Amino acid sequence: MSHPLVAVSPETHGVVLDLAYATANNIAGRPIYDRAHCLLHRDAEACLRQAVLLAAAAGCRLKIFDAFRPHEAQVLLWETAPDQAYVADPKIGSNHTRGTAVDLTLVDAQGDELDMGTGFDDMTSASHHFSTEVSVQAQANRLLLLQIMEDAGFAHIPHEWWHYALPGHYGLIDSAALGELSPMNSV
Repeated sequence: MSHPLVAVSPETHGVVLDLAYATANNIAGRPIYDRAHCLLHRDAEACLRQAVLLAAAAGCRLKIFDAFRPHEAQVLLWETAPDQAYVADPKIGSNHTRGTAVDLTLVDAQGDELDMGTGFDDMTSASHHFSTEVSVQAQANRLLLLQIMEDAGFAHIPHEWWHYALPGHYGLIDSAALGELSPMNSV
């Protein structure tokens, strides 16, 4: 059987990639990944393809901030998070370390992000899916993203408008077995 992770790219999936953890523009304040690879478990990747079609029908594209996250990156995020309530304990693992979660937003035809009221990885109550602390337009945009992603087979978590994961349990992915695909060279 082939490896459970599938590479996602603008060329193969019609998405925009802005992999935050391959840059210093993230909660850790430094790059967490040495290489900007976007990987998803094959089941999540199939759902992502459906989400791409649904977003296109709404006149939008998906912009991905993060997907598969090696365990080492999860540890670093846990250690640097301003609020650990927003980061899964690496001892337990997360849907990101299973390759079944994706952090993303919607962009318009010009590639501009739709207003979601907060940025990605904003660890405040304003980032909660149904927050009334953001504008009515941002609330509507969050609902559009929610509908697209849930119609494609993903589930949301209440406190991060950008985070979607496949329901169900998958084992941890061995990032060392990924070789060249892994976004981690060393952390």
